[in-house]
Amino acid sequence: MDFEAFVSDITTNGWRVHGVEVYENCVLTHSFGDTENIHELYSITKAVLSAAVGIAYDEGKIDLERCVLDYLPKENVEKMSASQKADFSHITIRRLLTMSVGGFPFAAEGDNWIDFALSCKLENPEEKPFNYSNINAYLVGVALTEAVGQDAGAFIDERLLKPLGINEFYYGRSPEGYFYGASRMKLSVSGLSKFGMLFYNGGTYDGKRIISEEYVKMASSIQQMNREGGYGFFLWKYRSGFSLNGKWKQKCYVLPDEGILVSYLSDIQDDSHDLLQSMEKNILGIS
Repeated sequence: MDFEAFVSDITTNGWRVHGVEVYENCVLTHSFGDTENIHELYSITKAVLSAAVGIAYDEGKIDLERCVLDYLPKENVEKMSASQKADFSHITIRRLLTMSVGGFPFAAEGDNWIDFALSCKLENPEEKPFNYSNINAYLVGVALTEAVGQDAGAFIDERLLKPLGINEFYYGRSPEGYFYGASRMKLSVSGLSKFGMLFYNGGTYDGKRIISEEYVKMASSIQQMNREGGYGFFLWKYRSGFSLNGKWKQKCYVLPDEGILVSYLSDIQDDSHDLLQSMEKNILGIS
């Protein structure tokens, strides 16, 4: 591993990387930049939500095979037409977690995102295509709120952030006031690494069980194929392990077989792969 070469690539190229951490066999061995202040996670928010769903699943408060309509507010479901209800009867929590619902646009619009989502015309609702949409995560966040009888943001703070020793964070909400599970969350690089280590260790952190190993295995394994190589429960397949991904190169790569975890938060708003290629070359030793 040549961490200094990775840092040199970042500074020489002027890449907007806030901070980096590398863990080897669960020990922090390298760090660079700002790892303590909070920054945007974008879609890594979905991975945080997935972990919270895991806690509710372990406690029998949410069933992955049940229809999402069973968990949404009755006043919203009652507005649906009979045909929409029939289409949505095929949409389980698992399908939302795996992005396997055809017909959702990328994001909800208007002042009531639940009604918007439930009015979407689903494409062949019995089929399970990979269709990446923030609506999936938003509905899971609403379902989680209703299932646990507590605001999902407060539930995440109490049951996930505090046990991980994360005290500084931010999360956004929808127009209706629900935790927005698809994006808008902020954590530090250090906080992101703690989430990664929770998944790395099969649901334990600092010797304490937070999520069952069963759920972590499901969440981090391929549940739905896509062109990127596979998708779990809001987690992406990456080489021998998996990754937590945000849109502007917010990343946590979790590779238990290699004993490596790499986290970084960036603000690089393009489709380049230079940062990833440098990380793979200098940290993972992949040429």
